[in-house]
Amino acid sequence: MRIPTSIQLHKASRTLVLGYGDVSYSLPAEFLRVHSPSAEVQGHGKPILQYGKARVALVGVEPAGNYALKLTFDDGHDSGLFTWDYLHELAVRQEALWEDYLQQLSAAGRSRDPDESVVRLML
Repeated sequence: MRIPTSIQLHKASRTLVLGYGDVSYSLPAEFLRVHSPSAEVQGHGKPILQYGKARVALVGVEPAGNYALKLTFDDGHDSGLFTWDYLHELAVRQEALWEDYLQQLSAAGRSRDPDESVVRLML
């Protein structure tokens, strides 16, 4: 189990910074929101693509026992516990996971912007 040695919520930049000794990772709220381990996001075996979360912010971080964090987002999402192992996986795989997410959005014709709808014309 990889437990962070420091945890900092930066509300202005909408990031959660996790420190692991000499290494730290800055995880944007949007990234954490779209990768939430909750059933709402992960589905029951089939993940549900989250979109329109570009401006989401973290408003709360609470410990959940000795094994996880409960994150609360300003869009009301607060289910799903981010275990230490899952947070570490998100941190070290952030770039690849983000690129995969952006490709999924594009393939689905969805946008990160909550005020934008993507329309595809079949000509």
